Amino acid sequence: MRVLGVDPGLTRCGVGVVEGVAGRPLTMVGVGVVRTPADAELSHRLLAVEQGIEQWLDEHRPEFVAVERVFSQHNVRTVMGTAQASAVAMLCAARRGIPVALHTPSEVKAAVTGSGRADKAQVGAMVTRLLRLAAPPKPADAADALALAICHIWRAPAQNRLQQALARHAVHATKGRTA
Repeated sequence: MRVLGVDPGLTRCGVGVVEGVAGRPLTMVGVGVVRTPADAELSHRLLAVEQGIEQWLDEHRPEFVAVERVFSQHNVRTVMGTAQASAVAMLCAARRGIPVALHTPSEVKAAVTGSGRADKAQVGAMVTRLLRLAAPPKPADAADALALAICHIWRAPAQNRLQQALARHAVHATKGRTA
C-alpha cells in the first residue's frame, strides 16, 4: 500500500509518501513541504498548495491519501487556513478517484508513539525509527505527514474489516425487515 500523508497548512503543508503493509517494515518514498508566502493572496496560496499536491500525486501515484482531520484551535484564522488546505488536498485526491482518509492528531500520535498526547519531538523520533531514517525529517510538518501515512497503513486493515462488518449487518437487518 502506498499512502500520501498530508499535514495541511497554508504556510507549510507537509507531504510524505510511505509504502508498506501493517506488520511489516515500512519504507519512506518521499517527504517534503509545500510552502506558500504568508503575504500572498489567499487564492494564490491555495492554488500553490493545489499545484504542490498535484505534483506529489503525479510523481508518487499513491493508492490512498491520509489527511489530518482539522480540529478546533483557539486561533480561528489558523483553523480556517488549515481547513482550506485540507479541503484542497481532499479535492486533489477526489479528482483522481483516490480514496481519502481523515485521522485526528491524537489518532496519529497514538499510532506512531503509543500515546495520543505525544509531542512533536516524540512523533519525529518514532517516524525516524519506524522508517529507519538517519535523522528526523525537518520541519515537523514533514514528519507529521509521514506519521499520517504510517497511521493510515496500520489502521486501514482494521477500519476496512469494521466497515465490511457494518455493511453485512445492514444487509441482514434490511432482509429481516422485508421478510
